Order: sequence, then C-alpha cells, then structure tokens
Amino acid sequence: MSVLTRDEAQTRAQLLDVRRYTIELDLTTGDETFDSVTVIGFATRADADTFVEVKPAELRSVTLDGQPLDPETLDGNRLPLKNLTAGEHELRVEAAMRYSRTGEGMHRFTDPTDGETYVYTQMFMDDVQRVFAAFDQPDLKSVFALSVKAPEGWTVLANGITEHTDGVWTAAPTPPISTYLVAVAAGPWHSVTTEHRGLPFGLHCRRSLAPYLDADADELLAVTRQCYDRYHEKFTEPYPFDSYDQAFVPEFNAGAMENPGLVTFRDDFVYRSAVTDTERQTRAMVIAHEMAHMWFGDLVTLRWWDDIWLNESFAEYMGYQTLTEATRFTDTWTDFGVVRKGWGYDADQRPSTHPVAPEAVDDTASALLNFDGISYAKGASALRQLVAWLGEKDFLAGINTHFERHRFGNATLADFIDSLAAHTDRDVHAWADAWLRTTGVDTLTPRVTPAADGTYTLQVERTGSRPHHIAVGLYDLDVADEGRHLVLRERLDLDVPQTEPQSIGKRPTLLLLNDGDLSYAKVRFDPESFEGVRTALSGLPEPLTRAVVWNALRDAVRDGELPATAYLETARTNLPRETDLALVQGVLGFASVQVADRYLAPGQRPAALATLASLCRDLIRRTEDGDHPGLRLIAVRHFIDVTAQPEPIAAWLADGIVPGGPELDPELRWRILSRLAVLGATDETAIAAELERDPSATGQEGAARCRAALPDPEAKARAWDQMFATDDLSNYLFTATAQGFWQPEQTELVRQYVPRYYRDAVAVAARRGPAIADVVGRWAFPVYAVDAETLSLGEACLREADPIPALRRKLVDQLDDLGRALRVREI
Repeated sequence: MSVLTRDEAQTRAQLLDVRRYTIELDLTTGDETFDSVTVIGFATRADADTFVEVKPAELRSVTLDGQPLDPETLDGNRLPLKNLTAGEHELRVEAAMRYSRTGEGMHRFTDPTDGETYVYTQMFMDDVQRVFAAFDQPDLKSVFALSVKAPEGWTVLANGITEHTDGVWTAAPTPPISTYLVAVAAGPWHSVTTEHRGLPFGLHCRRSLAPYLDADADELLAVTRQCYDRYHEKFTEPYPFDSYDQAFVPEFNAGAMENPGLVTFRDDFVYRSAVTDTERQTRAMVIAHEMAHMWFGDLVTLRWWDDIWLNESFAEYMGYQTLTEATRFTDTWTDFGVVRKGWGYDADQRPSTHPVAPEAVDDTASALLNFDGISYAKGASALRQLVAWLGEKDFLAGINTHFERHRFGNATLADFIDSLAAHTDRDVHAWADAWLRTTGVDTLTPRVTPAADGTYTLQVERTGSRPHHIAVGLYDLDVADEGRHLVLRERLDLDVPQTEPQSIGKRPTLLLLNDGDLSYAKVRFDPESFEGVRTALSGLPEPLTRAVVWNALRDAVRDGELPATAYLETARTNLPRETDLALVQGVLGFASVQVADRYLAPGQRPAALATLASLCRDLIRRTEDGDHPGLRLIAVRHFIDVTAQPEPIAAWLADGIVPGGPELDPELRWRILSRLAVLGATDETAIAAELERDPSATGQEGAARCRAALPDPEAKARAWDQMFATDDLSNYLFTATAQGFWQPEQTELVRQYVPRYYRDAVAVAARRGPAIADVVGRWAFPVYAVDAETLSLGEACLREADPIPALRRKLVDQLDDLGRALRVREI
C-alpha cells in the first residue's frame, strides 16, 4: 500500500475541486465484509492524470463519466484516473470492504454479554479508504451524503441527523468536511436523547452498558451543555453542524474522535465500576476537548498533517481551560500538570522529538507518528504560555478572526499567526519561531545570592532558548500543631531571560520557579528549597503548586540528579497528608511503575514495594471514616498492585469486600486476581470461574490478562502464540494479553522471549498494520528487562529488521527509556 506524500497532496489539491460524495453502505452482507458504493462528483482545473484511494476486499466495478474502468488497474490502494480533461466528472466505485478487528476503518464487535453486534468507523489518516473510495487528504473538503442499509433492530448514527425507511438510514448531507471526519456507528444502541438550545443531543452505548450510561447521563449531558454554552461565549462562530451525538463504542483505540456531529469515545468511559472524581474529571475533559474540535479541526481544518497542532494543541488547551471555567471541575490544570505535562516532557527528550509545528511532514505514515505528547501536551502548554504573555482578550480575538477567515476551509500555522497578529503589537511571529519550531525542554535553575544588606537576589539560569513568562513563589515555613506548612509570602512575575537579578527579600524556605505552571520547562531547586520540599511538600497551600514540585522531583529522578530512593522517601513522608486525588494517583503511579519496577535494581525492589505498601495502608487507615472514598479507592488499587503477600488480597476477594469498604466491583476483582496470578497464588480454575461471573468484554480482557500473567511456562507460551503466531486477537485482547505477559517478578521465566520479541514484533506489525504495531510497541515491549543486552538487541532490530514506521517509532522511544533507566540505576 502507498502512503500519500505531501508533494502528491499539493499537486492533487491544485488539480481537483471535490464537490460531493454520495455513499451507500450495506451492512447486511455477512460478518466479514460489507458493500460500499461511492459516487464522487469532482472537477479538474486542467487536463491531467490523478488517482483515488480505496482498500477493498473486492473491487467490483469502476466507472468514470459513465465509462467503465478496469478494476485490475488498482495498484495497492491507488486507482489511477488517466487522461482527465478540465471540467466536471463523476466517478462511481463499487466494492466489498472488509470489517476490522483492530479499530481501523469499519470495526466490528460482538458483545460477549448478550451476543449483539456493533460496527463503527474510525476514518483517521488513511483509514477512510477501508470504508469507501476517496480523494483522501484533509484539504479536499467536500459535502458527504450517506445512506446505510442495516439489519433490523439497528440504529445508524452519522455526522448529520438520520432518517430511516425500510431498513435504509439516510443522513442529512454534511457541510464541507474532510474525508477523515466522516463517521458511521451502527447497532442496537441504547440511547439517551435531549435537546439544548434547539440542537439535538444524544448519548449512545451498547445495550449491555445501558444501566451504567443511564446512571451517569445527567452528568454527561450537564458537562456537554456547560461546555457548549461556554464555547459560544468564547467564539463568535456558532456550532457549525446540525446535531451533537456522543457514542461510546467498543475497542476504540484512542480516547475519542472528533467526528463532526458524532463524537466517538472509548466505552471505558461508561463506568461499570467505582471511579474517582479525578477519573470523572478526565472524562469531562475529553468531552470538552472533542467539542473544541468542532471549531479547531472540523470547521477549520489543517491543510496538511504538519499542522496537526492546530487541531490537537488547541483542543487540549481549550478542553482543560473551558472545563475549569464552566463546570464543577475547577482543578483541571492540576491533573494536566500531573498527567499530561510529564507525557510532553518525556516525548520531548527522546530522539523522536519534533517541533510542535514541524517544518515538513513528508507523508501520512510520518504524520501518524506525531500524535504524541508534543502535539497535545507541549502544544497546549505553549498556548497557555501564549495566553499568559499575550492576554486572553487578544488571544480570543485572534482565534475568532481565524474562524471567520477560514470557516469550512483549511489553514496553516502562518494563517493562524497572521490572525493573532491582527490583534496585538507583540511579535507573535517571533514567539511562534521560538516555541513552535524548536525541540526539547528548557531547564530553569534558581541561583540565590545574598546581598550586602542581608537580603537575597534571584537569578534564573536557563538551559535552552525559549523566552518564559513565569511566576516565582516565595514560601516560608510555618510549624503548627497539625504539621509543617509552607505559607506563600509573595508570588513574583518574572521574564526569563532576566535583564538583571530580582530582589526577593529574606531567603524563603522554598523558592519555586514556574509556580502556577504557566510555562513549559523543567525546574530545579536550590539546596535549601529542596530541604523544605522534602519535609513539607504536602503543606503547600495549592494543589497546582504541589504538582509543579512533584513534577520537578520526577524530572530530577529521570535526569539522574535525584536518587530514586529519595523520591520514594519524599512520597512516604508527604503523601499520607495529600488531599488532591490526581496528585496521589500520579505520585503512586510513578513510584511503582517507574521507580520500583524500572529505576531501582532488582535487589532494591522488595524494599521499595514494602515502602509503597506501607504508604497505601496508611492511606487506607486514614480514610476509614468514609469521607474520602476517592482517596481510599486509589489506595486500595495501589495496595493490590504493590503487595508482595497474596494472603490479604486473597481474603478480600473471598469476602467480596475490603474491610471497611469498598465492596469489590468487577474492576477490583479482576485487579486482585491479576495480582494473584503474578504472585502464583491463583490458577486457571479461578480465572474461568471469575469469567463466568463476569462474561463481559472487560471480563474477557481481565481473563486474558490473568492467564498471560500466570508464572507458568505453558501459560507464557500460549499467550505468546496468541499475540504473535495468530492474528485472532482484537486490539483490546492483544493489549490485555501483552499487559499480563511481562512482569518484574518473572524476569527469569520470560527471559527467552526478549530476543524473540524483536523478530516477532516486526512480523506481526507488518501483517496487521499501524494500530497493532502501536500495541506491540507500547504494551508487548519487554519493559522490565532493564539490561544492556535488551538495549543492544533493540538497536540491532532498528538497524537491520526494517520495522514499519509505527513500530519503529515505538521501539525508538522504548529503547531511549530503557537507556535512561540504565543510567538512573548507576547513580
């Protein structure tokens, strides 16, 4: 199959004006394929040759302007259109298309709970070609008129309002949108519908999830309404489509997809088990993020994939900011700092880093690799810094000019910067060059110097090249009966680089750079400040301030400047008094998954796990009064994950409850059983019994994870064959099996699979494509084999085996993380 290059897209865009697609899909033809008939009305501006893309199971017929073309001329995914003359044309393509089990194209899923079947599309990048023939590039926008023949009892959702007669569902034609944004979701959906400001709203999920969707429908719709109203206060351009459906679909690869009028979400967001308020906030943020895309990405779309940040960075920033302004979730930037910021920092320090707005992305395979922590988290951080520097009024004025100039069209970075420049005297072009065209993370280090009068001055040293507008927090220690508190004395505004030292008065207990987290940079502490942090971090008054401090400690560990054991000690001292759920979750996650499992040598791991288990027990005791259910749930989950003794959690499973609560829901039961499997304290009989108790899709995934985790050679061999010797596993079952396979307690048992991984990963990625390649590189990589041999084998694979781009990118990142872990172990 050929990937589209930027040069080819530019040439085709200069030639074609695509007027309209009329698409007929028939979903009643069997379990393996569906029928697709596409009629494309288009005009050419000159006499020329071009091509249309399609990936059929069977290409049945093609006609151009009423004349048949030979289907045998299809070359991979390209059907040549020869000797076109300037003027109007009509292309008709009839094909059988294959259903997917990898979340690409038209994904088909049968619910093990009730046997009902659902299909939905994910058309992103090259995957529209798996559903219908298309001139597949973002700047050839068109009107799409879609009809779908579906089985009796099914409902068909699409980008526009649908009507049905005799089993055929017809969607209202769309405004001009890009090919990758067309969407269909069909099946016996359970739906909750309403209207808001005259616009139809809908929530949809599998029937087996109906009680859980109904339980949360009020919250989901409230967030949707609040975000919708807030965006209409911010933006002068009204919502541009005729309805707003949100469909929670099975085995979805991403968090969600911004299809106009039909946003698709992974149905993990329909909660079957207890969750924390931070997890509800994350779901709400995704709702806000996807709604922002209706303007950033759908109304105004990038011209080519080098400007993906115009979609994702803006939706990321607007999602967090709008959620904070419009809903009950007012601490969203703390969660961003804990979860997303680290994602961006990590990605930006790997060999695969790239600018937020790269100068050139040569083809669609390369573009797919840039949907990462840089395009999302770093880009959103850059925009947050831009708003701090420019002012929100001028920022929003520039955005609204951008919408007005490019509505239902395409735009570039230059177009956006020109829109901003129309509303400010500041040099936004220079800002864009410094922030969007460069790579890497700046590091800011404070130098505190005594003055002759007994006061102190601050000079910030910068490693890097970007200008930063930051706040500097000066905190003094207050020792009270209830503990040690750091009290804010003053928060200074500072531009880095400085023109002269900044007076700070007397020396504070803690001097914190980037207080409030408005910039994107790693920060360090002076020695006195680190001592204050070590003993009184939990006494800082604001969660976002504590998030900046925890991120700084995390970065120092990763950079080899702070021993991993010191991070654990700081967590053990401060986390029992922490109140913010995102912080507790983030710190425990890094301490267990990175520090204990990778950064410490195997001989140090038991002590680290004992420390974390003790910390979790303290949190469980602290929450016995029932006033902090979210904090208790986090502590229970992490205690299960880090305990080295199976007896306590086996007793919980047998009793169906944690003493003092909570009762064990499906998620906690599978979590316990998975840990017991790792520890060799359960067997296939128990796994099968639990699966009979919970035969749902998530139950199937839980069983796959447990079976792969059993410390038994035969179980490991079966799991490996399921992943690599056959192509039967769906994307989700592959992920679950991979998650269970590698365990730090089982490094010797699975050592023989480390060299096999590189060979088998390259083969399965080539067979099954980018979505499975991503899973193979992310979840099936031997992350706990932290040694020079694993690194050497991986480097040889990159040199000699030619993995497909999606897998190559994952391997480059994994091997860089592995090298970092080896360096951290040396300090």
